[in-house]
Parts: sequence; C-alpha cells; structure tokens
Amino acid sequence: MPRLDDHPWSGPCAKGAKHRSHLRASARGLESKVGEMINSPVSGPSPLVAHSARGTDPAHGPASAGVGGHGGSGHINSWHHHWVQRSLVLFSVGVVLALVLNLLQVQRNVTLFPEEVIATIFSSAWWVPPCCGTAAAVVGLLYPCIDSHLGEPHKFKREWASVMRCVAVFVGINHASAKLDFANNVQLSLTLAALSLGLWWTFDRSRSGLGLGITIAFLATVITQLLVYNGVYQYTSPDFLYIRSWLPCIFFSGGVTVGNIGRQLAMGVPEKPHSD
Repeated sequence: MPRLDDHPWSGPCAKGAKHRSHLRASARGLESKVGEMINSPVSGPSPLVAHSARGTDPAHGPASAGVGGHGGSGHINSWHHHWVQRSLVLFSVGVVLALVLNLLQVQRNVTLFPEEVIATIFSSAWWVPPCCGTAAAVVGLLYPCIDSHLGEPHKFKREWASVMRCVAVFVGINHASAKLDFANNVQLSLTLAALSLGLWWTFDRSRSGLGLGITIAFLATVITQLLVYNGVYQYTSPDFLYIRSWLPCIFFSGGVTVGNIGRQLAMGVPEKPHSD
C-alpha cells in the first residue's frame, strides 16, 4: 500500500507548514528587536541627555562660568572705579572748604594756631586740609550707603544747582560765626543752630541726614575738645569747655552739606555687587 508522502498533494502542505514556521520566527525576531529599541533609552542615556550632562559637568563648565566671571569682575571693577573717583572728589572738596573756612576763622582771631605752623598757605596748619579732606570723603561716602541700607533713597532736590546752593549757605553760616557780633556766645549759638536746622530742612529733610548730622557734630566736637585740651590749637573766649558753643552747629551743617555732595555724586553709580 503506498504512503501518503509519495502522493503529489503532500508536497505543497509540507511547504506551507515550513513557510508558516518561518513567519513565526521572523515575527519573534522583529518583536525582540522592537523590545530592545524600547528598552535602550532606559538602559543607557540618549545623545541629548549626554550632551546636557556634559553641559553641567564641572569639567566642561569653565567656558560658561568664564563668561559670567568676566561680567561679574567687570561690574566689580566699574564699582571700585566710581568709588575711587567719588573719594577723590570729596577729598578735594574737603580740602578747599577747610582752607577757605579756616582762613575766615584765623583772620577774625576765632582760632589761634602756634606761630610756627601758620606760615603756610592760607595761614592754616598743614594737617588741617588733609584731615578735613579725609573726613569729607568718609562722610560723603557714608551718606549714600546709609540711605541704601535703610532702603530710603534720598530724592529731595537731587540736582547740582541745589547742592551748590547748599554749599553757599554753609559757607555763609561759617562766615556768620566769624563776622557777626552778638552780646554773648549763647545768642550766636542759638542763631547758628536755627540756620543749621534750616539748611537741613531746605536741602535734605531725611531722617538719615538728620541722624548722621547730629552724630557727626557730636564726634567732631569731642575730637576738637581733645585737640584743644592737648594744646594743638585753641579758641578765644571758649564757653563750651575748651571750644565755642556754636562749633557743633558748624559741624552739623558741614556734615549735611558734604552728605548732599556725596549723594549727588552717587547718582547713576552701579550698586555694589553681592557675593552669593
């Protein structure tokens, strides 16, 4: 009896079974490849992620950090440059005011220096101009800093014309202390005190200006008392320990005047950079 394999119709069936098994194997291979492609981003970083990681890597950071570093250093250099310029201008203003105002005091014999130290320019001791210049630089730089610290920027009459009028009034107050004749020093002191407060009210009107003016007047008066006590120079007819009673008024109005100059110079100057 012949076998079924020997019949011609058995060949196509066997070929169909082999073809179906080949398709199943191809499908399983394609499925495994798709699985690998899906799982590959999880198992390893993509090129975009790797590039981002390199951007935040400290080893690749100097380029971006360098740009920020140059910008920060340039801002710091600009701030220091303005700070030095303002210091020099304020020092020069203090020197000029000291020479002019001290000349008025010496000519009226209000202030007396030893004979060996008044042979210099404007009949002033050599140490008076640099000391007054340094004090003016410190006060002029301190006023804007206090305003910034208190968060109360001074905006009252912020113009050079107002500053120049303030300087003129201050010189007038100092001139009045040397030229006006009153029955006693108390009347002169009260008059100069009213003029000094009027100067503050007219050109300043800030709490920081009033507080700094009083502090400056107190410290300058104490230093002056010590200088006169040690015989560096002296005042004629002292009525407030070793000095004149109106001298604190001069110091107060001088502090307000130099403070206004310092504030005006600080306008448009970049703020001091803060380190994080």
